[in-house]
Amino acid sequence: MRVVVIGGGIVGAAAAYYLTGRGASVTVVDGGYQGEATQAGAGIVCPWVDHPEDDDWYRLNREGARAYPGLVEALGEDFGYAKVGALLVAEDPAELEPVRSLLHRRYADAPEMGEVVDVPAPAELFPPLSDTLSALLVPGAARVDGRSVRDALLNAAVARGARIHAGAATLTPDGEVRVHAAAGAPSGEGRTWTPGGGTGQARNEETGSWRQAAPRGPAAAQGSEAARDPGTAQSARAAHGAEAGRPGSQTAQGSQTGPGWQAGPRPQAARGPEVVRPVAAGAGRVFADEGVPVEADAVIVAGGAWTGEVCRPLGAELPVFPRRGQILHATLEGVDTAWWPIVLPSDGPYLLGFPGSRVVIGATVEDVGFAPRVTMGGLEEVLRAGLRIAPGLAGATVTETRVGLRPVYAPGRALIGPLNSRVVVATGLSAYGLTAGPYAGRLAAALALGETPPIDLTPYAPTCL
Repeated sequence: MRVVVIGGGIVGAAAAYYLTGRGASVTVVDGGYQGEATQAGAGIVCPWVDHPEDDDWYRLNREGARAYPGLVEALGEDFGYAKVGALLVAEDPAELEPVRSLLHRRYADAPEMGEVVDVPAPAELFPPLSDTLSALLVPGAARVDGRSVRDALLNAAVARGARIHAGAATLTPDGEVRVHAAAGAPSGEGRTWTPGGGTGQARNEETGSWRQAAPRGPAAAQGSEAARDPGTAQSARAAHGAEAGRPGSQTAQGSQTGPGWQAGPRPQAARGPEVVRPVAAGAGRVFADEGVPVEADAVIVAGGAWTGEVCRPLGAELPVFPRRGQILHATLEGVDTAWWPIVLPSDGPYLLGFPGSRVVIGATVEDVGFAPRVTMGGLEEVLRAGLRIAPGLAGATVTETRVGLRPVYAPGRALIGPLNSRVVVATGLSAYGLTAGPYAGRLAAALALGETPPIDLTPYAPTCL
């Protein structure tokens, strides 16, 4: 069976890996677009603290986390996966009680989270933290290097015979795939894919969840784009199908299914005006060539934030839009940060350590269309919030900034399912791409092969406008 996978991020790479493992002939088309989420993601795998009111969203992420150890064993490769645990931190110990109750409720069905314990002095585990914090430790949480996972999956797929086309993919109305020339290179197999290539949390008031996934509300965004120009923010929401007032939609005021738990929204750092580009304008692509057709019996579209644009010729108006995240990397010279736990505050940024004395702080949560730019205001927000909970990082060296466009599906959950008899779509993982991405690719592969997926995918079925 011939399958074309559109998108070389973590979902598409996983789909190619599982498809080749089942004997399929696979072609991956990777556009290498600036702002691809896999390139920027921090790599937190801790699903048990999120989506307390949405069992389907939670189930997908839980299964994604559960599948990682087996994937590590199967690939036999070190791609930065390590169970380092997660510290859920708060100034007031009473703020930890809701998430403690949630974890206790979920433990029976997810013992892999480990026994949750109190940590009165979290700075003993993550030294830069403020000594005013209290914490719970979730020992089963892991961190992972998203780029390395993606590369390991693609390398394994290529070893089994998968082919990689570097170029932009389009679909014709009848579902034929065409590959257009990438910048500076011919389309098709004339360009070699290189591992590691490419370009390289506000909360929901309604759900009581811990981590961040939706942008803060305009009323709280003091000085933000939405607060300065509500009409601009509204036009962007309309462009990606998340109009205010539409039942089940995500708007700039929060996501029905995204994480976040504190009692009130935290103001964003003040930042200058920024032009918000609607999805259609930002994603629209013009090609100089007609494209090279690629034969396929089935197609998986795992194009991240660009998925709606790719699928539009099929007559499917998928409300998928980009949500920008800006992330900062710093180093603490001579400090071993490899086994520091992930830090997940109730209010503010996440922090996590990696080998090489590296600490990652992020991320902003911005609905600004296809604008994969690192901004002064975004960095200020990350730095200010990070130093508030980890003042010991003040002397760290800033070594890198990253920006990614998280793919968000407006109705709320991930988007995994068939669009027609031969095209499957898999995207919309938002801030959970590195948690659920490999598992979502496995689910999409099963659909493309006509097999029964390991979980019921009805809750993630496409809803076309």
